[in-house]
Amino acid sequence: MHASIVSIPSDEETNTLFNPPDDISKEINDFINTHPLSVSLRADFKYKESRPHLKYPAELRAHNLTGGTLAGPGRIVVPPFTWNTEDGKSFVSIFYLGSDVSGHPGIVHGGLLATVLDEGLARCCFPVLPNKVGVTASLSINYCSPAPTGSFFVMRAETIKAEGRKAWVKGWIESLPDDGTEPTKFVEAEALFIEPKSAALIPRLYKVT
Repeated sequence: MHASIVSIPSDEETNTLFNPPDDISKEINDFINTHPLSVSLRADFKYKESRPHLKYPAELRAHNLTGGTLAGPGRIVVPPFTWNTEDGKSFVSIFYLGSDVSGHPGIVHGGLLATVLDEGLARCCFPVLPNKVGVTASLSINYCSPAPTGSFFVMRAETIKAEGRKAWVKGWIESLPDDGTEPTKFVEAEALFIEPKSAALIPRLYKVT
């Protein structure tokens, strides 16, 4: 266990670690990987690309909610692709949600959208915190439109203020736009994250962004 925590993959290495287990997963993974939005973010020097869930050792990932329990066919089908700026001001994630994460039939469960937002907002602001880790102190969510299952999504987040161990972030989840169309916003949120006073003692694994 300790050896796994020490040998955390780099951001660059996480981009090569996922092997799709079936044809559908491969198709979804390839679609995101080659989408014009991914290509444009990859070409923007401000952003660093990674797949954060793949930083977790396999034995820990199996017990992680979004990286393990909710990951796989019919759910969070492939590990989300993410891009964040090193100054902690901006974050973008592209992901796909399958048919097995619904609340009402055909509609993504609102609690899952809240979870995805909570994680993404945190990853956005972690770089501005002294020890690069924080916990959610408050999370306010507005649901704008039903999010259909079996769809690609984009999450965007911005750190709007940082003071010492506190960071305020806003973000939203929208559709992955087709050429020439405006995305549909499904949910938006604002959050406050606070770095624990004991943050320096938290294992390095939990500081990854």
